[in-house]
Amino acid sequence: MATLKVTQIKSANGARKNQRETLRTLGLKRIGDVVEKDDQPQFRGMVNTVSHLVSVEEVD
Repeated sequence: MATLKVTQIKSANGARKNQRETLRTLGLKRIGDVVEKDDQPQFRGMVNTVSHLVSVEEVD
């Protein structure tokens, strides 16, 4: 199964509350943090919510 490498590239300051909470749920706390998550629909939805704050790569 593929994994998603999610990197926070922008600050959550000024973002909506649900977007800040989504970053926390993904495990991202500051700019430059990187997490790897399984490629599942719930994680894709979270990434879509904060797509302007993160970059995503697919890793095999």
